[in-house]
Amino acid sequence: MKTGHYVYPFSDGDKSMKSLLGGKGANLAEMAKIGLPVPPGFIVTTEACNQYLARNEGIWPDLEFEILEKLDLLEEETERVFGGEPLLLLSVRSGAVVSMPGMMDTVLNLGLNRTTLETLAKDTGNRRFALDCYRRFIQMFGDVVLNVGHHHFENIITAARNEKKVRTDAELEEAELEKIVENFLALVQREWGSAFPEDPRQQLFLAIEAVFKSWNTNRAIVYRKANRIPETLGTAVNVQTMVFGNLGNDSGTGVAFTRNPSTGEAKLYGEYLLNAQGEDVVAGIRTPHPLSELKEVMPAVYEQFLEICSKLELHYRDMQDIEFTIEKGILYMLQTRTGKRTAPAAVKIAVDMVRDGLISKKEALQRVEPEQVEQLLHCRIDPDAKLTIIAKGLPASPGAASGKVVFDADRAEKMAGQGEKVLLVRPETTPDDIHGIIAAQGILTSRGGMTSHAAVVARGMGKPCVSGCEELRIDLGKGRFKVGNEEYEEGVLLSIDGSNGSVFLGEVPMIEPEFTAEFKELIGWADEMRRLKVRANADNPDDARRAIELGAQGIGLCRTEHMFMAADRIPAVQKMILSSDPIERRAALDDLLPMQQADFTGIFREMAGYPVTIRLLDPPLHEFLPDREELLLEVDHLRRENAEPAKLHEKEVLLQKVNSLSESNPMLGHRGCRLGLVYPEIYQMQVRAIFLALFELLREGLPADKLQPEIMIPLVGHREEIVAMKNLVDQTAEELFAEKRERIPYLVGTMIELPRACLVADQLAEIAEFFSFGTNDLTQTTLGYSRDDSESKFLPFYLQQKILKANPFAEIDRDGVGKLVEIAIEKGKSARQNLKLGVCGEHGGDPASIGFFHAIGLEYISCSPYRLPVARLAAARASMQG
Repeated sequence: MKTGHYVYPFSDGDKSMKSLLGGKGANLAEMAKIGLPVPPGFIVTTEACNQYLARNEGIWPDLEFEILEKLDLLEEETERVFGGEPLLLLSVRSGAVVSMPGMMDTVLNLGLNRTTLETLAKDTGNRRFALDCYRRFIQMFGDVVLNVGHHHFENIITAARNEKKVRTDAELEEAELEKIVENFLALVQREWGSAFPEDPRQQLFLAIEAVFKSWNTNRAIVYRKANRIPETLGTAVNVQTMVFGNLGNDSGTGVAFTRNPSTGEAKLYGEYLLNAQGEDVVAGIRTPHPLSELKEVMPAVYEQFLEICSKLELHYRDMQDIEFTIEKGILYMLQTRTGKRTAPAAVKIAVDMVRDGLISKKEALQRVEPEQVEQLLHCRIDPDAKLTIIAKGLPASPGAASGKVVFDADRAEKMAGQGEKVLLVRPETTPDDIHGIIAAQGILTSRGGMTSHAAVVARGMGKPCVSGCEELRIDLGKGRFKVGNEEYEEGVLLSIDGSNGSVFLGEVPMIEPEFTAEFKELIGWADEMRRLKVRANADNPDDARRAIELGAQGIGLCRTEHMFMAADRIPAVQKMILSSDPIERRAALDDLLPMQQADFTGIFREMAGYPVTIRLLDPPLHEFLPDREELLLEVDHLRRENAEPAKLHEKEVLLQKVNSLSESNPMLGHRGCRLGLVYPEIYQMQVRAIFLALFELLREGLPADKLQPEIMIPLVGHREEIVAMKNLVDQTAEELFAEKRERIPYLVGTMIELPRACLVADQLAEIAEFFSFGTNDLTQTTLGYSRDDSESKFLPFYLQQKILKANPFAEIDRDGVGKLVEIAIEKGKSARQNLKLGVCGEHGGDPASIGFFHAIGLEYISCSPYRLPVARLAAARASMQG
């Protein structure tokens, strides 16, 4: 490979030069190298693009010289003249390193002007064809290079079709095309302010610059962000000899996939058009024909094409997306690239290719992205459905759902109990809404981010959620909401897509998820190759059962506070909170104990043989009480209505308690182990419930070695805290062991979610037998970001301005939070060599974060049950990458 050069003929390249020549250019060079019919051309490199964008001064002399030098060689090879006779015309097309279909620009038929139009007519003996090429060129060049709106050209050509009462451009005669060309040229003069460029070389340089600039169009930027494509790659420019599919009915153009990109079926899939150029297939003006019909029209060409497709798939060992043109019965290949495919197709193709001996199991696991696995686990909206989008929010939890809009959790539960499908729509959700969330098909909130309450709970339950939909203006009092100028009543039917944040009017058709045999085989290969164990965050027996079905190797986080949220338990919880002394509080806790015990019994039964990490009560107590503002209004109403004194007194006492427990910043307030220290009877009840559940299972006949309890103390930052809490757990356990005359092994550890805990991890590890990193709160406390406020206020700006590379609540902040985790591991291991290490924050289900957790030596990750297959695949890929 030559160095210091910016332009390469196809003959100097191959597929290994993708980073320099772009995907399209490298593959064109490779196809030429293996003897396929590729029109000759040359490639202006990605390095040239990056230089051009950095200089911001246009094409510089050395690059211009190289382009003209390669153009001379192309003229020699084709025995044609660019701008002369016999005429050489060019296509100028983008070609990024990573495929970005439709995101950047293309110009066909470059080199035409009033003079070369006549040359082309003479060369081909077909003036109508020459005019057709010329009007296409003016339209594409005008749109892409001169920024004359595409719709202006479409208006002119639509008027011509209407006047002649024809449906397609192909039906327009020579005279009409002549008029269209003149109208197009006049349009450019009017909109651009100058005559259409006539010099072919000027056209070429302007087109190359336009392709370079298209790297930074808004659509390209958005696509790169969505697909995590680095902005530094740049695009190559492919300059290629034109071949014409619009020369008559012995010519045509088409697109094909060597396998079905929707299903993965090993069958050629594609479409073609006769007497057409490439954009006609994708524009939708003419209806393409199934590729199988080409067999009847051009049997020899069809057979040749089948052979080429087979050769390309074997050569690249992957499904190929191919563009081709037929000119006067001769087949030309214009592109091959790895084909985009749906999640089901990705799985089937990867597994089939292993079975066929084309790729290894490791390669198959690299062919399926973890995000694609996630798509397989949730209901999806039928991609062929016609939809009415009314609003967009944050894609908080993937999947799709339809239902009647309900603003109240109680009403949602009642309606769902009557068999109705509902969407819980709220400004934001609180723990009090848990029953409504459980009952709803999905959740839609106007406030909150992707790690808000609604989002976290929805992901844990595998329910779709769109959060932070600020276009939604909800009036709970009037039972309606507005989007723009449109007003909707509660009860209207809506649908949401939690994968992209879309909100639709009406019910949309859904595709149910199902695990194919290929998927099960693929995920089995992942389990063979991963080092990290994968646990689930599960708070009840149903979640635990689902987690086992999805491959969990234990529970990494059981949030005991979620057990308190059931409607039948809230009164007992509130009674406990409102207690005036420890004796009264213990009496209330005695009512709660059997409820907790029953939950723990079910969870340990489902998880027999696997570890279960139970976090003792974490959130502040006021979260279990009614909303302060709503209570104030209720008390005021009762006073004005002269309500019964007993009822008014009850509400006033409740308001007084809510006020006493209220905190300015509850996330950093009286929660976690601080609760256990001030109100030790709460944690004692929970520990008793855990061990009573274990003894109950022993009586049922479950072997002791199948029970692996791990009791986790939340929000520890000081050695003295973990010492006191471990003593509480041990003393409570010893009392029961003495009573039952039997012992059960258990571990006591802590959740690491404060920077100080990371810095004194060696002190904590002297007491704690395991660390589980709660990266949600560790991110908040390290960065000083409130999850909900930051995601709805400044995080989008930070990401747009590149202050942050990724949302730190979605992907671990390696330099800050990640560094603290590494410090904690090093210090913890120095004090306790056999310290068990895991992560149970949201990051435990993020593929990019999983790679980091593998690299720093964690033993397990824990995530919501519905992300388990994603985590299993991501952990395997992390192992393969070292």
